Amino acid sequence: MHAFDILGDPVRRRILELLARDEQCSGDIVIVIQREFGISQPAVSQHLKVLRDSGFADVRADGARRVYSIEAGPLREVDQWMGQFRGFWEHKLDALATEIARGKRNRRR
Repeated sequence: MHAFDILGDPVRRRILELLARDEQCSGDIVIVIQREFGISQPAVSQHLKVLRDSGFADVRADGARRVYSIEAGPLREVDQWMGQFRGFWEHKLDALATEIARGKRNRRR
């Protein structure tokens, strides 16, 4: 499965957002995803499996719990691919930062 097929699903993107903050046990992930998306525990488990199998997430046993963490490799590949398009928005962000700084200076005067 291609990285954008993985990231194209809002449930998997949300799981990755949770993992980007810190490691999460599967039970905590299930609670958040069920609350936000209204899907079953087996459905959440299937999304976690897709993330594991595609290399976006890693899992380790901690007693009876399964603790998930994010794997940076596939995200790095996505970032590298996106690099060819960065020029379309970076100069606009730089110009915005300049205008914000100019506005702050004018307010201090």
